[in-house]
Amino acid sequence: MGIIFNKPLIGVTMCQIDHHGHLTQSVHNKYLTAIAQAGGVPLALPQQLCAAPQLLEQALAALDGVLLTGSPSNIEPWHYGEAGSEAHADPGRDRLAFAIITWATSRNMPLFGICRGMQELVVANGGALWRDLDQLKRGLPHHPEATQPLNQQYAPAHDVFPEADGLLASLLGGDATLAVNSLHHQGIREPGPQLRIEARAPDGLIEAVSLRHHPFALAVQWHPEWQTEHNDASRALFAGFIHAAQHYHKEKTP
Repeated sequence: MGIIFNKPLIGVTMCQIDHHGHLTQSVHNKYLTAIAQAGGVPLALPQQLCAAPQLLEQALAALDGVLLTGSPSNIEPWHYGEAGSEAHADPGRDRLAFAIITWATSRNMPLFGICRGMQELVVANGGALWRDLDQLKRGLPHHPEATQPLNQQYAPAHDVFPEADGLLASLLGGDATLAVNSLHHQGIREPGPQLRIEARAPDGLIEAVSLRHHPFALAVQWHPEWQTEHNDASRALFAGFIHAAQHYHKEKTP
């Protein structure tokens, strides 16, 4: 199980919204397309998998990797020790993501986190977030105007500087400066002891992390899934993730 005609099976987290009174879970096509173009088979993971431990166990046992997607929602602040409520919460997504990260890290299953997915990896490993980057007044905008066309919102917004000898640099073929898009209102305040910083923005904000002592658990704050066919660096990240998933499948197969 877990691989289809030599293509690894990749779980993809979904978000829940209220759609005209109907609670609805969905995932943007861009994530599914990026996985498929890289050679994986995407499989959406509903939040109901947390309804019983054996459901999640059975689902994850069939997979070769998990993509933790971006989202308009934010992690509830109590998960990282802060008081107050979160207006754009998705508690079911929190529960599922943290359960997946716990399961996957204990078994060395490949993980790739994007935007909210990066924040989930950080919080799950004892880190903390800046709840509103605008209040920091760093001088570098990390999100576009919501009224802009999508091509403008996802256009390169600032550079990031990969750390030498890190997983990100190895996937990109070096630690050269990388221009990325930026669509997040929150950011990493403390990465936690289990995570290695993989890249920073010019203002010092953490833009990528990896889990120490794990074959492939990488997360980035930008959105490499956007039009990967036009971006060599984005394709390299997804190719590395799928390669790690193929290796994981071979290792777990009796």
